Amino acid sequence: MADEATRRVVSEIPVLKTNAGPRDRELWVQRLKEEYQSLIRYVENNKNADNDWFRLESNKEGTRWFGKCWHIHDLLKYEFDIEFDIPITYPTTAPEIAVPELDGKTAKMYRGGKICLTDHFKPLWARNVPKFGLAHLMALGLGPWLAVEIPDLIQKGVIQHKEKCNQ
Repeated sequence: MADEATRRVVSEIPVLKTNAGPRDRELWVQRLKEEYQSLIRYVENNKNADNDWFRLESNKEGTRWFGKCWHIHDLLKYEFDIEFDIPITYPTTAPEIAVPELDGKTAKMYRGGKICLTDHFKPLWARNVPKFGLAHLMALGLGPWLAVEIPDLIQKGVIQHKEKCNQ
C-alpha cells in the first residue's frame, strides 16, 4: 500500500481518458496529447515541491521514449539514462523502463537493464487502464524503484558517484 505522500502526489497527476495505443492512429494522437499534459503537470508539481528527478522526451510518433533520471544520495547526484518503448498493446500493457548502465547490477532487473515492476506496479497499472499513463509509470514505477535500489547499490559499492570514480 502506498504511503500518504505518494497518494497525494499521484492524486495531483491528471488521469487519461483516451484508451488508445500506437495502432489507433487518430486516437493515438489524442492519447499522446493527454500523456504530455499529464507529464508536464507531474514535472511542474515535482519542481514546485523541490523534487525534480527526471527528464523525458520521445520520438515524433511517441512510441520510443528516452531521457535521464537522477537520485540524490548523501548530497551527491547519481544520474542515469532511461529508455522505453510503448508496447503495441498500450495502454493495456505498461511500458518496461530500462536503465541500461545498471544492467546486471541488481537482481531487481531483467536482461537489457529493464527494471522489475512485476510484483508491485503491474497489478496496479492493470486496475487503472486507461487512466494511468507515463507520468504514473514514473511516479509509481521508476521513482520507488530508484528510491530502493540506488541507495542499496551505493551501500554495496556496486555503483559509485562519478566524482569519486575520477579521483
